[in-house]
Amino acid sequence: MASRGSGSGAGKFIFGLILGLLIIPVAVILYFRFGAPPVATADKPFPLEAQVVKVPLNARIDREAPKTAPFGESEDVFESGAHLYRRECASCHGVPGHDVPYGKFMYPHAPQLWDKHKTGDVVGVSDDPVGETYWKVANGIRLTGMPAYGKMLTDTEIWQISILLKNANQPLPDPVNKILTAPTP
Repeated sequence: MASRGSGSGAGKFIFGLILGLLIIPVAVILYFRFGAPPVATADKPFPLEAQVVKVPLNARIDREAPKTAPFGESEDVFESGAHLYRRECASCHGVPGHDVPYGKFMYPHAPQLWDKHKTGDVVGVSDDPVGETYWKVANGIRLTGMPAYGKMLTDTEIWQISILLKNANQPLPDPVNKILTAPTP
């Protein structure tokens, strides 16, 4: 009788294990099916959501981002970049001295690219390699609201914006500042 009881215990264990393994996917399906996960931008994020997105994003950028720009910095590059930035980027990322509310109500928040970081002299993404900014502008970032401009702007235009943002912590020529801070029509 002792062997019969132990066999029954093993069968119950296996049945419980199988039942447990089936309950988990059913519970997850029901959780998603009935709209329980955070899908609104105002919702609190999933635990570790930012890390789940950042790890593969950073790995892909490290692998694919160009290392250097095909041309250098100049006032013409900054001016062209400033015009493009005002047209394509400022509504979410702000301009020098003026944040915009749209970015605060996105999830994740759109960084205000002319704000100084809390520590150091870094402004916006000026501490990022210029190729990283190029990659983000060209390809966009899934699940953030950042569109891919690779099909809407030329490579030259994307580089102009990227070079401008790389220099956001440096004094820019007056014409560039005027373009960036001009009142919106």
